[in-house]
Amino acid sequence: MPLSEHEQRMLEEIENALYAEDPKFASSVKSRRLGKADGRRRLQAFAVFVIGLVLLVGGLAIGLKVGGFPIVSLIGFLVMFSGGLLALWGGGPPSRGAAGPAKGKGARGGRSGNPGKRSLSVRMEERFNRRFEQE
Repeated sequence: MPLSEHEQRMLEEIENALYAEDPKFASSVKSRRLGKADGRRRLQAFAVFVIGLVLLVGGLAIGLKVGGFPIVSLIGFLVMFSGGLLALWGGGPPSRGAAGPAKGKGARGGRSGNPGKRSLSVRMEERFNRRFEQE
């Protein structure tokens, strides 16, 4: 179920507040998101996965065993696994456009003088109180 416009705005405000409070933490969390690989990275991950699959099946077909263990197939599995991780994690740093909060936006459209100086809990409490005053 998609988020409503109000929920999306609130999520953006929380994200912007997080960037204002601790930009280093926020950028590290943003860079660790899963499923954010671009098209080129996905293609590379798919190619690595296919190479691993070929090694896995080829290792069983040629029957090369070291100490009774199919070593080529093991290497193929590890290559396949790394291809899956590459697709999942996306690899590399996040794109430049998604690395920071939107510039020029203060809390609630710039109503307050300097929103970065107040603590996150104080701003969230004020928003909560404003919501009930409007009803």
